[in-house]
Amino acid sequence: MNKVVVITGTTSGIGLELKNRYLKDKDIVVEINKEGEFDNITKFYADLADEQLIRNAFSEIEKIYDHIDVLINCAGFAVFGATELVDLEKAKNMFDVDYFAVAQCTKCALKLMKKGAKIFNISSACALFSVPFRGHYSAAKSAVMMLSFAMNMELKDSGIDVVCICPGDIKTNFSKNRIKTLQTNERYGDRIEKSIKQIESREKHRMEVPIAVGKMYKIFKKKKHKPMYIIGGQIKFLNFVSKFVPKKVILYFTKKYL
Repeated sequence: MNKVVVITGTTSGIGLELKNRYLKDKDIVVEINKEGEFDNITKFYADLADEQLIRNAFSEIEKIYDHIDVLINCAGFAVFGATELVDLEKAKNMFDVDYFAVAQCTKCALKLMKKGAKIFNISSACALFSVPFRGHYSAAKSAVMMLSFAMNMELKDSGIDVVCICPGDIKTNFSKNRIKTLQTNERYGDRIEKSIKQIESREKHRMEVPIAVGKMYKIFKKKKHKPMYIIGGQIKFLNFVSKFVPKKVILYFTKKYL
């Protein structure tokens, strides 16, 4: 039986590839985006920074579909810069999209979910390892992870799985689209600019989207799930090592190499 799959952020990258995978399997994909074409049948508009618009989108979805089998909270963006100097309004807007939209979409979707339904929240390796000049983003993605774990426990008796996915570096437009604050002072010097160059230098080494999504899709199709999955061998290794070494050592190497 075809599943009803709701995905946020399908205009590019991971969301777009996931949409195509589900469509290939003849599932019904319902998209929620801020940009693109909208038909109010399978493509719905919502600025994910606006909770009311999210509620409106799900209200329209409910009129057409009597249930939701899978929700994938994929949309998100990053704010980059020294935490001290980043405009907090920009950080709050990022939290609205990266965290509160996940909570709101999940809240709305659960009204149409029954036993066997699944919720996948796309977090980030930054939820596991906070990195310099991405403090607000790391905090938002960590919040998504903690929310996922809490709801995993809360919904377990209802037979609804909540799973957190933590990808490492993937070759999408994500880095290009992040909001950069290049402002600096004597505390940071040229470290912010160097950090950006270091990120950009790793672009060709990032995992290709089809490979990353292929790994995710296999996870999504499992009958039973762990609370969290890491996508990327290097991040898996670092996460394993972090269990056995002092936090100050992890922070030292994170500061030095990431």
